[in-house]
Amino acid sequence: MTDLTRLTAAETATVVASGEVSAVEVAQAHLDRIGAVDDRVHAFLHVDSDGALAQAAAVDSARAAGEQLSPLAGVPLALKDVMTQKGIPTTCGSRILEGWRPPYDATVTARLKAAGVVILGKTNMDEFAMGSSTEHSAYGATHNPWDLDRIPGGSGGGSAAAVAAFEAPLAIGTDTGGSIRQPAAVTGTVGVKPTYGGVSRYGLVALASSLDQAGPCARTVLDAALLHATIAGHDPLDSTSLDQPVPDVVAAALRADVKGLKVGIVKELGGEGYQAGVRQRFDEAVALLTELGADVVEVSAPSFPYALAAYYVILPSECSSNLAKFDGMRFGLRVGEDDGDPSVEQVMARTRAAGFGAEATRRIMLGTYALSAGYYDAYYGQAQKVRTLVQRDFAAAFEKVDVLISPTAPTTAFRLGEKLDDPLAMYLNDVATIPVNLAGTPGMSVPVGLAPEDGLPVGLQVMAPAMADDRLYNVGAALERALLDRWGHPILEEAPAL
Repeated sequence: MTDLTRLTAAETATVVASGEVSAVEVAQAHLDRIGAVDDRVHAFLHVDSDGALAQAAAVDSARAAGEQLSPLAGVPLALKDVMTQKGIPTTCGSRILEGWRPPYDATVTARLKAAGVVILGKTNMDEFAMGSSTEHSAYGATHNPWDLDRIPGGSGGGSAAAVAAFEAPLAIGTDTGGSIRQPAAVTGTVGVKPTYGGVSRYGLVALASSLDQAGPCARTVLDAALLHATIAGHDPLDSTSLDQPVPDVVAAALRADVKGLKVGIVKELGGEGYQAGVRQRFDEAVALLTELGADVVEVSAPSFPYALAAYYVILPSECSSNLAKFDGMRFGLRVGEDDGDPSVEQVMARTRAAGFGAEATRRIMLGTYALSAGYYDAYYGQAQKVRTLVQRDFAAAFEKVDVLISPTAPTTAFRLGEKLDDPLAMYLNDVATIPVNLAGTPGMSVPVGLAPEDGLPVGLQVMAPAMADDRLYNVGAALERALLDRWGHPILEEAPAL
């Protein structure tokens, strides 16, 4: 019998819809896989075996009754632990939410359930999505399935690792500065940050409200497109949701034709600081796009080098505001109330000291400082001006080209612990991904092979104008198909560490 964990999401949906395999069998196969490998990967914080099997049984019942199934009915999925799921532990990788079970579903979660997608459990992440390595989780680091001594990226390393380890064919991530795309790059998977407002943020526990965006993680571009189409669309519960038609990302992934497309290489996202093997695979992919008929040119975005600094003012500022609600009074952790006769303020202080990790504390303090009287204009105000310049650079570039490309991350996966004591070095992992979040435009990371010096995955980033997400899928699928024809596709093989 075929190993059901090796099927793509599209293949899984097909065999379930035909009755060749039951959704329960598919779910059980993935639960068994989690049981076999997750002690080494630690992609999951909570596995909902009973819930997943019940969801799968409902799909089988619907098929048996002759109901029309959705395109992803019966396909298992791993859900990043920053999305609420009714009755299921949701921690955001933080002690301060330990034991919290939300009374409601996020809109993304609700749409997945309505589509018959089988939610296997919640995946590990950097605390409140603050990090690039998933080492800042209060519940231990996730390991990269390609090399268990290396990071799987962050903050959504759990989602990317679950997909790369064949524990789930699909996952949901969230991307504030690269937290879907950078993990995808270093785990050899596909990760997409949709247009800001294209996917509802209702029920996504906020880090930085003007930057956060949920999106798909998958092993193929078509699978990512099917998931994107399932979760996207206007939501009246989210005031930032765009009331516009969703681009036909599935048709774009199936088209996979870049002939005549104008592709811009971002001059400022490359060169010094980028690993030689990353550059080599990127350059080979560029040559391949040219062979496929794309018109490739260099484009300058002069404000992009300042995006990183602006982002690390804007994000902590919004984070310090959003995380103020975690005070031990209403939900989650509460510390110190039995210690004498403490005041409310003392309980709050003790809870926050015990509940927030070092990176969360660092960013809350930075943001509070940047927003304080006398510093707001000097820091937050100036950062927002840089953000405007980045948006203008994107607008100018897209007058000349259809899409922009760059390496997704400057290096392959680094070793666990290597950058924990150097926050600035850690922050530089997002240097290529942050501009997209500041501008609100969509971006995708697609695997383009393995770096020759270490045999680890390399990702290429595709960027498109707002609400032109379909262009990402067209370019990503064309590259994927060409690479498969030429070398075989590294992400469809067993990650060597497992």
